Amino acid sequence: MFRFANPQYLLLLAIIPLLIAAYIIVCRRKKMLLKTFGDMAMLQQLMPNKSTVRPAIKFTLQILAFAAVIFALARPQFGTAPQTIKRQGIEMMIAVDVSNSMMAEDKTSIARLDRAKQLLSKIIDNNADDRVGLIVFAGDAYIQLPITCDYISAKMYLNNINTNAVPRQGTNIEAAINMAINAFGEPNDKSRAIIIITDGEDHDGNAEQAAKAAKEAGIELFIVGIGKTDGSPIPIPGSRDFKRDNQGNVVITKLNEQMCQQVAQAADGIYVHADNTNSALRTINAEIDKLAKSEIETKVYAAYNEQYQSFVALAIILLLIDYIILGRKNKRLSKINLFERKNA
Repeated sequence: MFRFANPQYLLLLAIIPLLIAAYIIVCRRKKMLLKTFGDMAMLQQLMPNKSTVRPAIKFTLQILAFAAVIFALARPQFGTAPQTIKRQGIEMMIAVDVSNSMMAEDKTSIARLDRAKQLLSKIIDNNADDRVGLIVFAGDAYIQLPITCDYISAKMYLNNINTNAVPRQGTNIEAAINMAINAFGEPNDKSRAIIIITDGEDHDGNAEQAAKAAKEAGIELFIVGIGKTDGSPIPIPGSRDFKRDNQGNVVITKLNEQMCQQVAQAADGIYVHADNTNSALRTINAEIDKLAKSEIETKVYAAYNEQYQSFVALAIILLLIDYIILGRKNKRLSKINLFERKNA
């Protein structure tokens, strides 16, 4: 992609035709004034070193240098440029439950998954200096976004999450925690945290064992429970009906708050219930702020790479050539005739 950062300077190019017109007018006036002194052939003999070509060449070089300066001021930009950014923050993996039970609306007209996405988006905004990664899980867990400083991409991926992201249904928190631990890579001196947001429905695996592994790895664990403990039906997309079991009864999905609390306790972590207030958001942000911040260095790519240096260099070269070229003929060089035959 190519663009000019300051395109308004390109308007100065309109001066060039005026300068060329003025140069032509001045040259014609000089020629007319010379004719008033006498015959042009005789005058040329009186001014043997006068050159009609060199002034035109010097003027052309000056015009080209002027144009190059204008393009440099307009700051042409092309391609991408890597930049190293240093921040003070932590590393954080976010795991989102995308099982079908997360479509329940809990009498709020907003699905649990949508409420989870809103909450996580605010957490990312509050911790923009941290490195963040994204995991989706149901019966299995998958990395949606590797850990990165690009929180804009993190929010984009977060907004696109839906219940079709994981084929196998369930709520395998153990797989989500283990996936998050592995996503951090080798242990380092940076503070690390895992945020799990789930309704705890259809608990699979051994989440408490995974939570203990996170504790042993020095990773803080936050469990965010979402939903109502008294339960809600799961709406079927595109219809007014709800999900039913084999007997035709409406399935009621409840927040398994006890299980969520047990998983958090196994890691000496924190459990919060995401209700309709901002209390869960404030609690998580406050706890994350307590974690020790360390320097995080990452390479990002700017949208454009500056190219004005080439035009500045071109302008300098053209002006140097203009300075070297004399406005009149060089006596020594004028005696050189490469096409004249020597007399035998």
